[in-house]
Amino acid sequence: MINIIKQEIEMEESLKQRLEFICQFCKTKPIFINGSIRKIDKSNLNFIEPNRVIIKDITFLVFNYSTDIYIRNLANKIQISELEDYLSSIK
Repeated sequence: MINIIKQEIEMEESLKQRLEFICQFCKTKPIFINGSIRKIDKSNLNFIEPNRVIIKDITFLVFNYSTDIYIRNLANKIQISELEDYLSSIK
């Protein structure tokens, strides 16, 4: 039987405050969901699930200590400093 161990990762507080400030400026309310690390017991396989931020029904993926934010998936990324412009362009 495969045993999967899940450990929650707290979002970095300064990153959370920065995103809240951008959302407040854009007059939106973010929803934060902490990521996790999933390990398969007795193996070296790990999966890191990024932190998620839901803004205007769009899921953004965020890693702690990173300056990038991913839009919906890991293929589309922008700098956190560009998030305000991105949110302003969405109707």
